[in-house]
Amino acid sequence: MMNENANDAGKAYTRLQGQYLAFIYYYTKLNGRPPAERDMEAYFRTAFSSVHQMILTLEKKGFISRIPGAPRSIALRLTRAQLPDLE
Repeated sequence: MMNENANDAGKAYTRLQGQYLAFIYYYTKLNGRPPAERDMEAYFRTAFSSVHQMILTLEKKGFISRIPGAPRSIALRLTRAQLPDLE
């Protein structure tokens, strides 16, 4: 299922990808720093390997940027208007 929201390259994200992006946005806004992968693991109640794979996918699609190996280095490359609401 594709979302009508897209990044500058015109690639749409899936519903689950959108939820991760929205979580990154709100976590960063509320805490003043990006989430760690462990924060996403706890929120989405999924395996760490699943979270890590999602981060790699979001980065590959150009939705986020990060510094590999650096903690809390995730940066959104989308605006709030391009994100879904967090469910």
